Amino acid sequence: MLRGLLVVLGALITAPALAQVSVTGAWARPTVPGQMGTGAFMTLTAKDGARVVGAESPVAGVVEIHEMKMEGNVMKMRAIDALELPAGRAVELKPGGYHVMLLDLKQALKAGEKIPLSLRIETHDRRLVTLPVEVEVAQRAPAH
Repeated sequence: MLRGLLVVLGALITAPALAQVSVTGAWARPTVPGQMGTGAFMTLTAKDGARVVGAESPVAGVVEIHEMKMEGNVMKMRAIDALELPAGRAVELKPGGYHVMLLDLKQALKAGEKIPLSLRIETHDRRLVTLPVEVEVAQRAPAH
């Protein structure tokens, strides 16, 4: 009885925090056997503002939040500690910009599959929550 009550209370505490960040259009590029990394993309919107402070997936040994940007005439990619999600504004993770990098892949990712991804979110009131995301593996046109 007590265990059931704690589970329900935990769900009530977590549900509003998860509702603060919405995820749409989550997809990842397919890979070929032996390929060790790929990108995942989506649009994130935080009702009251938040930050993505980490990620993980059972299909990858390492999952990082990355940014790509021009430095002089060279496009550079690097891991970042956190991705700001301004209140009420959609933040697009897309090829050539911010994205989730799946590294040390444990298997090839095939188009049509769905893979689990968990985003670690710091809410506007500094709570840490885990946001589960189902990511479709799909071939998409490159960004312009």
